[in-house]
Formats: sequence, C-alpha cells, structure tokens
Amino acid sequence: MTSSTQGHPAPSFSFEFFPPQTPAGVDKLRAVRAQLAQFKPAFFSCTFGAGGSTRDRTLETVLEMQGEGHQAAPHLSCIGSTRENLRAILAQYRAADIRRIVALRGDLPSGMAVAGEFSYANELVEFIRRETGDWFQIEVAAYPEVHPQARSAAADLENFKRKVDAGADAAITQFFYNADAYDYFVEVAQRMGIDIPIVPGIMPIASYSNLARFAGNCGAEIPRWLAKRLDSCGDDVESIRAFGLDVVTALCERLLKNGAPGLHFYTLNQAALTTEICRRLG
Repeated sequence: MTSSTQGHPAPSFSFEFFPPQTPAGVDKLRAVRAQLAQFKPAFFSCTFGAGGSTRDRTLETVLEMQGEGHQAAPHLSCIGSTRENLRAILAQYRAADIRRIVALRGDLPSGMAVAGEFSYANELVEFIRRETGDWFQIEVAAYPEVHPQARSAAADLENFKRKVDAGADAAITQFFYNADAYDYFVEVAQRMGIDIPIVPGIMPIASYSNLARFAGNCGAEIPRWLAKRLDSCGDDVESIRAFGLDVVTALCERLLKNGAPGLHFYTLNQAALTTEICRRLG
C-alpha cells in the first residue's frame, strides 16, 4: 500500500513563510504572496519562532494574509506557551475567521531550560480540540526520515500516532529528497491505522551551504549523490539552482504520480524557485 490510497481527489498546494522582521521584508513577502497566489494554494502558512519569539509578527502576518482573501494557517508551538496565552491567540484567530492551525512542539530557544505548560505536540492538539471543538483544521508534523530527537523510528511513529489520535486532521512532512522514505513512512503509518493525508514537505534548492545547514538542524538527509553533485558546482549559483530545479521537480512528479495528496513548499519567503517548480508541474 502506498500514498496513492490516501484518497484526495486532486493534489493541493500550500506555501510556508516566516514572519518578516523589517518593513522591507513585509513588502517583499507581499510580492511573494501575490506571485504564488496564481497557483491557487489551499493555504499559506506562517511559522512561529522558537519559544513564541515571533508571536506578534506571526499574528500580524496571518491577519494580513487572511485580509487579502487567502486561507492563512498560523503555526502554534508548545514551547514557551501557556494555556492562557494560547487561549488568547486561538480567540484572535477565530475572530479573524482563520480555520486552520499548524500545531507543533517547536524548538527550545537557546538558554531556555523549561518548555512551558506543554511538552509535546499531541498535548497541544488535545488542548486546541478541547477549547475550540472542530473550528480548526489541525495540521501536524511528520518525519519520513525520523525526528532527530526520537529514540527510534518506531518511537517516532508512535509519537505521530498520538498526534493523530489527539485530533489532527492532516500532516506535513519535514523536507526530504528520498521519495522511498516518504512512501515507506506512509505505508507503515497506514498499517498502524493512520488514515489522515500526509503531505510531503518540499524544499527548493537555492544554496548548498544553506541546505546543508537546514538539513543538519532538522535531521533531513541529503543523499550522497545529491551532496556530491551540489558540491561539484562550487560557487556557481546558477548551476546549483538549475540542477536543484531538475531534482526537486522530478521528486515532486514522482510523489504526485504515486498519489501524494499534495505538496507543501518551504519557500523561505522567496518566490522564484517555487514558482518555476509549480510551472513545470503544470
């Protein structure tokens, strides 16, 4: 059994941003959203910094996106959150008619020793469901190549199942370049009785050094053949981007052909590469 059994009638696209820090960044993100809106995404998501460090900017960004007529999906993190401040945030999102949340454990900021009132994402999902019923569609994270802090692959899948049992509606994976890892993850999840859509997370390749840093932080694997090819490009940015476009487009084509329910692009607030990949996918 592969991802083709997940049952979505047509693949959906979504795009992830981070909240800009400067007025110039705000203007740039508006232009990026306008460009990516042509692909009629299911939603635009916006990240929530470590320990809630971008809480206000995340709120401002998603309210602006929602005001433009887009479906906005703010991230919410356990780390550094209390029931009281989460209640307030959820109330603001409901008042703005936001219907989708990406619920994550989040990262512990440097120097922070205590996580907060919640330790795991399944506790956050349970809290959102208890407070708001079915108002929000809740997306959670999944790790085809295993969460870097998981005790084992089996333990990681059990953690994923706890989030689903707590009330998650869908999952977005960490980015990957090995389609077999995704197919196997979906197959095992289905055998465990997990039947929610598991959407592949896609990272366009703009820079080998940046990609290596992101992969190191989140436990994603850069296959040896891909690393060697990217390394051989040296500082030739155009060659890296051209090769990356071919690799990522081929990955997306294979995932969609095998029945992935959609694609979620980690845009890093850039439009050009994601736009080209979407155009190549038709």
